[in-house]
Amino acid sequence: MQYAIEAAQCAGDLIESYASKAVEVQRKEGGNSIASQVVTEVDVLAEKRILDVLLPTCERYDLALLTEESVDNQSRFKKDYYWCVDPMDGTLSFIESTPGYSVSIALVSRQGTPVIGVVYDPVTHTMYSALQGQSVQRNGEPWVVNAVSAQRKPLTLVCDRGMLAQPYFPALRDSLTMIAAKHDYDGVEVLEKNGAVLNACYVLEHPPAVYFKFPKPQQGGGSVWDFAASAALFHGLGFVATDFHGQPLDLNRDDSTYMNHKGVMFAMNSSLTQDIMGLLALSSPPQITS
Repeated sequence: MQYAIEAAQCAGDLIESYASKAVEVQRKEGGNSIASQVVTEVDVLAEKRILDVLLPTCERYDLALLTEESVDNQSRFKKDYYWCVDPMDGTLSFIESTPGYSVSIALVSRQGTPVIGVVYDPVTHTMYSALQGQSVQRNGEPWVVNAVSAQRKPLTLVCDRGMLAQPYFPALRDSLTMIAAKHDYDGVEVLEKNGAVLNACYVLEHPPAVYFKFPKPQQGGGSVWDFAASAALFHGLGFVATDFHGQPLDLNRDDSTYMNHKGVMFAMNSSLTQDIMGLLALSSPPQITS
């Protein structure tokens, strides 16, 4: 895990050094959202910093590698484990000089189980780390998240940019308000942010909260590198990180890196999760674009 922490810190330091500078924005092939189509020189430079640390481990420990800004060489289907790297999640936030971007690194088994997860927020200088079978850490100290004590607070829906504009959103909010009352939460608050990785971390930092993405037919919905590290954090803390049908996240799918086929769900407990999953019928798949 120390390799991942070192790599995330190196990339985060570089990203921070560019935070107040003008950078060139380019378009790349991605999903159907703007956030998935933008890239900057900082993304590429951050990836290089990470690879300087991780590539030697690939040879030493026979590991595969999948990164957002490089071509998928399919080696992750041949090795027992692969590094899953997003050198800068939330690039759109970085471009707009708003918090929400981070470095995300995970070690994932060939079966799709995240065994290491590291997330670094260069704005707050917060390092999250998880190793399967050990405690989750926040800035090097064991991290305990008490979701039970959060009763009688509002339930926060953390959502990606664009969800509030969806035709289904008013009905979704009304239904979530009823679910919140059922679980003894004091209404619903909505927080629209960028960056899937820190959106998931926000759920842990500010319980009670949920973050999910409905399944949709369009290509997108985030990629495996947007969810692998945060899933490791949730697993380590005993919380929910599944697809929208309650199954383990498909973090090594062989036909695509995108997660739109089954959606994603990050939440604090299984009963709340089941109620939210029941809302899938509210969304007509052709309407979903976020």
